[in-house]
Amino acid sequence: MKGMPQQINAKLVQALLHEQHPDLAELPITFGAFGWDNQMWRLGEDLAVRLPWSTEGADELLLKEYVVLPAMALRLPLPIPVPERLGSPSVLFPRTWIVTSWVHGEPADRAPVTRGIEAAAMLAAFLAALHQAAPGDAPISRDRRGGSLAAIQEGFLRSLQEAVDRQLIPDADEVRRVWDDAVAAPAWAGPLVWLHADLHPANVLTKEGNFCGIIDFGDMCAGDPSCDLSAAWLLLPDGMMDHFHARYAPALDAATIRRARGWALSKALVCLVIGDNGVQGKPGGKATWGPPGKAAIQRLIRSQI
Repeated sequence: MKGMPQQINAKLVQALLHEQHPDLAELPITFGAFGWDNQMWRLGEDLAVRLPWSTEGADELLLKEYVVLPAMALRLPLPIPVPERLGSPSVLFPRTWIVTSWVHGEPADRAPVTRGIEAAAMLAAFLAALHQAAPGDAPISRDRRGGSLAAIQEGFLRSLQEAVDRQLIPDADEVRRVWDDAVAAPAWAGPLVWLHADLHPANVLTKEGNFCGIIDFGDMCAGDPSCDLSAAWLLLPDGMMDHFHARYAPALDAATIRRARGWALSKALVCLVIGDNGVQGKPGGKATWGPPGKAAIQRLIRSQI
């Protein structure tokens, strides 16, 4: 990992702004959130500073956002964090960082949507607008997202076994039935499209019962749209999947829906385990991730294939 200061705090963020963007340096700075790759600090009312703090390669992900997202935001029907300033490595901080717009709202793992039909239409419209053919030089996922489900089967089976060992799922055979059907579905034959690739409840914001923003595009890549379409199983209330599928354009074929179910199952298991880690007080655990993961698995098991 590239060299890092021992602690990222408000004083360091302000010093970086004084060094490289002094016109922003006197705005109030408050802690926002820890992500897997970055820390986020709120800057005034309408900006955020994002700095890599853990994984190798997070700098490149921020640069990708800085280059791609400003133009992409113009076609999307929901607000996203648009990069506005670039921070360069320096003596104060040896990695790339960015200043983006702040997206207002509450994460859906804490404030789930309640206006189901409206939310289904909004999520479908957002994904249809996002899922445009990606250029040939668009990045491919570092975690195989948007590729073949068979390529992530080993990780899926590990997550399933962990959930079974912790007694987090009621019927492993039913979970495996859904997964096996998804893996057997015909592969995506269309062009690779732009994906968010990390649409889980903590990366989707809500207000007054509906979606109001999408954040954290660090895993954005080109791939099979079923990877993103899977998010509807974790984000929408019961009974909304038909509404969502009907409003996504172009029309969804049965194979894409089957693959989306597999991606949803994989994400839901991860949410379930991370949620249990949070309940047990383990590092990196997020207790609010458990309920949407559990609800999604129950929906997938109950639904018809």
